Formats: sequence, structure tokens, C-alpha cells
Amino acid sequence: MLKLYDSEVYLIKGREIVTNEKDAALKAGHPVTKEEAKQGTIAYGIMKAHNKSGDMKNLKLKFDSLTSHDITYVGIIQTARASGMKKFPMPYVLTNCHNSLCAVGGTINEDDHMFALSAAHKYGGIYVPTNMAVIHSYNREMMAGCGRMILGSDSHTRYGAIGTLSVGEGGGELAKQLVGRTYDVQRPGVILIYLDGEPRPGVGPQDVALQICGAVYKNGYVKNKVMEFVGPGVKNLPMEFRNGIDVMTTETTCWSSIWETDERTENYLKIHGRPEAYKSLYPADVALYEGCVYVDLSLVESTIALPMHPSNTITIRELLENPKDILFECQEKANSQIVGAKIDLVSKVHDGGIWVDQGLVAGCSGGTFDNVCAVADILRGQSIGNGAFTMSVYPGSMPSYLQLMKNGVLTDIAASGVIIRECFCGPCFGAGDTPANGELSIRHTTRNFPNREGSKPGEGQMSGVALMDARSIAATARNHGKLTAASDLDIKYNTYDYEFDKSVYDKRVYNGFGKAESDYELKFGPNIKDWPEQPALTDDLLVKVCSYITDPVTTTDELIPSGETSSYRSNPERLSEFALSRKDPEYVGRSKAVRQIERDRRAGNGLPEEVKAVYEALSKVVKVDPENTDIGSTIFAIKPGDGSAREQAASCQRVLGASANLAKEYATKRYRSNCINWGMAPLLVKDESAFALGDWVFIPGLRKAVLEATPEFKAYAVKKDGSINEFTVSLGDLTPDERQIIADGCLINYYRNNPVD
Repeated sequence: MLKLYDSEVYLIKGREIVTNEKDAALKAGHPVTKEEAKQGTIAYGIMKAHNKSGDMKNLKLKFDSLTSHDITYVGIIQTARASGMKKFPMPYVLTNCHNSLCAVGGTINEDDHMFALSAAHKYGGIYVPTNMAVIHSYNREMMAGCGRMILGSDSHTRYGAIGTLSVGEGGGELAKQLVGRTYDVQRPGVILIYLDGEPRPGVGPQDVALQICGAVYKNGYVKNKVMEFVGPGVKNLPMEFRNGIDVMTTETTCWSSIWETDERTENYLKIHGRPEAYKSLYPADVALYEGCVYVDLSLVESTIALPMHPSNTITIRELLENPKDILFECQEKANSQIVGAKIDLVSKVHDGGIWVDQGLVAGCSGGTFDNVCAVADILRGQSIGNGAFTMSVYPGSMPSYLQLMKNGVLTDIAASGVIIRECFCGPCFGAGDTPANGELSIRHTTRNFPNREGSKPGEGQMSGVALMDARSIAATARNHGKLTAASDLDIKYNTYDYEFDKSVYDKRVYNGFGKAESDYELKFGPNIKDWPEQPALTDDLLVKVCSYITDPVTTTDELIPSGETSSYRSNPERLSEFALSRKDPEYVGRSKAVRQIERDRRAGNGLPEEVKAVYEALSKVVKVDPENTDIGSTIFAIKPGDGSAREQAASCQRVLGASANLAKEYATKRYRSNCINWGMAPLLVKDESAFALGDWVFIPGLRKAVLEATPEFKAYAVKKDGSINEFTVSLGDLTPDERQIIADGCLINYYRNNPVD
């Protein structure tokens, strides 16, 4: 059903794939050069239109609009304020779809919402009230358009199916746009996703997305690249089907995505009252791609992503053929990642099937109009039973919710025993419908990382999540929790008319773009705190390894847990207490101890005997200058930063006194960018055995190496017995601005030192 090409491919007239320049010229009927053909992709044209550098190899991008939700926007606005922002220079959508449970943490979530509303008035933003829409539903309906670019502080900022090249990044990158700077990146490569055929009944967008994710995640086939969806199969997919595939491209670690557009795209934008936002997007007659994923949609089966990653995919048919062995292997692999309570998947196999405890259809991937209608078709006249199995549906936006009420779909779903919820992202990140201990939840959401559903293994709580399409979740609910592929049911799927009633937004959304009220007073709650001051990078650096993680990949959810911790995202110091709390509970205490050493040093209180001994050992092999060497903490991980764009995965380490990260590689550009924007050098190491947990690492001349782009330089690990290991570190590619940000200590310092004219 999927094929990955092992070489570059040429696409001729948007439909024919060839693998060499000679055949491309023959098919095109004229000479072909690689450089010209690379410019033939849809992505290239959009990036060129937004590039301010004049150099298409090194881009400086300005976006058409920005978007954030209530976990991230306070920190971004606070950063931009501290950096000199006077008004939002472009439309900035502030949604309230994450920290929507305002009883959690007292008033602090609603305090953040009121801060955002006041900021929308003061700086000219667009404020979408609580439960009005999830972030990506609103942006699809109101902001996306063909040829546009949108930058969001949520990793699933993906509107490629509507012709919008969208990027999910950490908050620092949005702050740059808010103060008139650019998003700087080497032009990413483009991978062709060639769609052919038509999905069979019962197969939905999540099935297609999971199959793609399973094929490309582990081998890094699309990492930090653009996925460009083209081919005859595109026309066979309704827009919400395309949106459902598109939003999951984030889980491949690609940089962005874009689709060819057609009459379905045009009609979608007309329905949403924005016909001017449509234009035809199509590759040039000859377009060159760095690779190709060929997808025959007609062969895609109902699919499940087992815990603990969206790429851990298998067809439901294959799973049911050998459930105990497959689930045992999955649980043992998952348990090797988990500190504390363990997951038991094998116990779910009994009475002739696999039995799950909960089903959820929610958010930007699951809660689309078409998905909810398909759920109704499967459950109409049925019952999900009065046993342990439960199910909830969260529509993505209030206009969609209204239409689902008008056409009776929600009535049919509720009549089966399913609970209809509000427009809320909670189930995606552990703040809603958390399963009971020992339960297995099947979800049409975006992620099933460890503990993302809300469990706390360190406190004896453990549950798990498998990702599935809404259709198979409904089929399972129809069988009272017995895992069932929707493609195994004989269901008549209806076609439902969709009308977009914008009036609900007109009545509740505050749109202040272009109407900044500079005298409007920001409304601060008691939990909203400024970012703490951060020091500039000294010539030399001494760091203690306060966490040493050997998992193949470390997610941002492990670096800073989601769920109830989200309520403290506006309070950097308090949130930092949760850093690595479910992965390495001792990390915070270790880091604080090192931070206190540095505070005492700066206060003139001298150094503890432990550090004096470290310098004594180092002085025998390298020149040291303790009075002018910052002391900080660091973590080591094989491949940190998979998943969310949330900057707090890095900023919490910085607040605790971290000065660098050590890694074999970085899972995503966005996490590496977050480290840079918070003044932590993103160091790369080839030999992680040179140091261990509790060792001190001395990096002489780090500031010079950063500013002068030194390819590799030496570091020294001081072991607990006083012995020293010399090893090599590097920084990878950094732009001049990124080098200066690290040297200045963080993005805020950089802006203070380098104000915009």
C-alpha cells in the first residue's frame, strides 16, 4: 500500500513519476536541469513568496499570520513585550482550547484568558473565547488560504490541505515575528507524497496518516522536510479527510506540509465565506523531489498505533490475528521507557478478542465534521453498552457543532450512550477523559506518547493510549469495547450537507487586528510572572550532568509533562518544578543544587569543595579561569525533543540553571530552536560514554566556538574519582543570529542588545 523511493524523483505534469534526469527530459519534451526542477514544487513557490533574504538557500521568512493557544500565548507575549513589541504586526489568533478547565489550579487558567483578551485589545489581536473552537479548527475555517504561511506555537499547526504552508514552532519563533524579525532556516527539502486510488468504505484519514507515519518516522525519511501531497488520489478525498491526514504529518517529524488544490478546496473556502483565499496550487510541468512516498489509498486498511508512539502501527486485522504476542512485545518495549507503574496490555486479550476501556474522538484530528458524521452512521440505533467501556466525542468548533446539531448527528450519537463534549483539546494532552489506572484508551487524537493521557507512573498510575480512526473507534463502541475494524462492518455512510454559520464567531470572537489600543491595561493574574533574568554566555562553561537519558527518543512530554502542569505555564519558576518529573524525578533537585552553586559564586560566596576539586583536576590538563566561568546544569539524551512545539521543554531547564543540552541528535528542529532561544547551547556528542550522570563537563572557549562557528571543539568530563575524559563536541548548523542569541544568553537579551530600527 506504501512504497518509499530510495532516490530523488521527478514529477512530470503533476502525475508521472520518473527517477532520472534523462527520462524526465524525454517525458517533458524539453531539457531539464535539477536546479530548475527543484523550483517546480508547490512548496518552493510559497517559500519564495515569503522569503525576505533574496537567497533561496538561506530563508528569512515572514508569515501571514500567527496562532497560539492558552498554554503558550502568555509566555510569547511576555517575551515580545520584554523585547520591545508595541503592537501585533500581523493577525495573531489567541485561542482558549487547552487550559479550558478553569477549576484546575483555581483561577489561574481563566486569569490567563483575561490576560489574552486584554492583550488582544492592547496589541491588536484576535481572541477566540474558551470552548469556541480548538486552535486548528478555527485557523482552517478563518485564516488558512492558498499560498499563505502560518506560524503557530502548537506542533500540529498544519493547514497544508487548504494550500497553506504552516509551521509549528516554539514560542520564541513567534516572538521574533512579533518584534519584526524573520524566521531563519535553510530551505528544507521537499518529499513527494503521491496519492493514488480511493479509500475503501470504513477507512478514514487517521488510517492513512498512521500508515504514512509508520513508514517514515523511524527512518527519518521526511525529517525537517516539507511533505507535498500530489496525485490522482487527492481528488477522491473530501476536504476534511485531507485535513485529517494533514494534521498528523507532524508525527513524521516533517517541517511542514502542502497539498495541490482543486475544486474541493475552492468550495471549502467558499462555504467558509472566503472565496478570495482560493488559488490553484499545482507543481510545475517538471518538479524534482528529494524522495517519494507512493500511497495506494485503495489498499490502506483500518490501522492502530499501539502505545507509545503514533509510528507504532499495525493493521487491526494483523493485530487480531496474533494479539497476545504483539501486545506482549509492545508492553515490554513500553515498560522499558517508563519509570514507576507498568502497563499491562496482554490482559486486554480475553473472551475471543481485544477489549478496550475507552474511546475518544476529539480535537483537530478527530473532531472534524465528517468524522463525527461517520461515527453517527455506525452508532445510529445502537448502544455502546452499560459496561466499563465509555466513549466521548469532542467536535472541533462551534460552527461545526451547530451544524451537527441541526442535522441530528449529535442526537444519534448521544442516543447510543456516547457523551458529547465541548470544543476542547484536553484528551490530546492529558487534561480530559483521563482513563482509570490499568485501562487502555483508543483515540482519534494526535499522540499516544507515554503518560500523555494523564497517568502518573511514579505515583502508581498507569494507563495507555492507542490511536485509531474515528470509524473504527465507533465500530469498537458498537461492540461494547471489543476491538473492531470499521472496514469489517457493512455500513451505509451518508453524505451530509455542511453549512458554515460564521455568526457564532461574529458574536463572540474579538477581532482587534489593526485596532491596537495602546493605552489598554493588560490584566495580570497572580500566577502570571515575568521571565527570570538569564546571564550571557561566558568564555568557558562548566556544567554538571543532572539527567542522563538513554531511551532512543525523548519526547517533549517527558521533558515537561502535559496535563495539569499546563495551568502553570504562565509561571516559569513554578512550572520548572515539573521538569522531567515523570522521567527523572530527581532532576529538579539536582539542577537546583547546581543553580545555587552559581548563585553563590556570583554573590561572592566562593565555591564548594566539590567544584574546587573539579577545577583542581582540570588544571592539570587544560587552562581554567574559575572566576570567569559560569556554572550550570545540563541533560544528556540520545534524541530529545520529539513531539510538541512547547518552548517550556527547554525554558524550564534554563530556569533551573541549565546552560546546554548534550545529545546524539535532536529529534526536531523546533526543540533545538527552543534550546537556542533560551540560551542553551545545543551540543552534539558522538561518544556519550565519555561522561555519566553526576559528572562535570568543562567546555573551554565555548563562547568563541559559538560566535566563530568552530566545527568541532574539545570538552572535558571530570569523573567522580577525579579522572578526566577528553571528548569532542559540535553545534551543527547555526545562523549568525542564533549564534548571537546563545552568546547573549537568551532571545530576550538578544533583542535588548540588538533593537530593531
